[in-house]
Amino acid sequence: MIPAAFDYVRAGSAEEAVGLIGQHGDEAKFLAGGHSLLPLMKLRLAQPSVLVDIGRITDLSYIRDGGDHIAIGALTRHRDIETSDVLHEHAPLLAHAASHVGDPQVRHRGTLGGSLAHGDPASDLPAVVLALRGSIVVRGSGGERTIAADDFFRGFLETALAPDEVITEVRVPKTGDAGWAFEKFNRRAQDWAIVGVAAVGGEQPGVALVNMADTPVRATAVEAALQSGASPADAAAGAGDDTEPPSDLNASPEYRRHLARVLVGRALETVVATGGSR
Repeated sequence: MIPAAFDYVRAGSAEEAVGLIGQHGDEAKFLAGGHSLLPLMKLRLAQPSVLVDIGRITDLSYIRDGGDHIAIGALTRHRDIETSDVLHEHAPLLAHAASHVGDPQVRHRGTLGGSLAHGDPASDLPAVVLALRGSIVVRGSGGERTIAADDFFRGFLETALAPDEVITEVRVPKTGDAGWAFEKFNRRAQDWAIVGVAAVGGEQPGVALVNMADTPVRATAVEAALQSGASPADAAAGAGDDTEPPSDLNASPEYRRHLARVLVGRALETVVATGGSR
């Protein structure tokens, strides 16, 4: 289908982007890589009156060592995350998961900030940032604030972003020698995951699920079991607890819960086997 008519403006800085959104109101949307927004527009599920193009704001594309964390500009492409030496050393789970996003064309255009702002529960990277206990820095007319990943995803395609706010940076803690794993199951290469799992070990293990609820969701029962000393197999048994998986042409909720237990079990075995040796 063809999107509804819209106006187009290009922002040269984050400040200008916030100003343009404030000028055009709630009907305006930010455009970065476009891989999340444009398909919705073609289906008429999103009909913004104005697109504010932020894709050429170069000062929001970077990967930096922030001391106890890695700071990633919101407009950093998936391909840059995939190949980053800094992330491979300090947060390899994120770099590895980025290599599984879509195909090369998507990875060369899609951005981390766009993926998070879209809030799709079937998307890989929101769950990874959740498992890593990351945080999202946003800027709007009221200034800048930092939102924990646990508080960012509110509902289906809904986040804590105010209408006039834009993501400027994503921060993920360094994981040191902790083991990590990323698993996902899809019927065809490049399809959305039917179920996915991002897991990282350490003193405070993190496990998050893809496509198991209306938001990216933390597997709290699994994390609690791990902290109490449960084995990977015993911890994985709770992977489907307190979730409401969708039902669609690919899988029923019961099948997704089964997949979650299987994939979490595999991921946790990898975390245990590789902790300190990656």
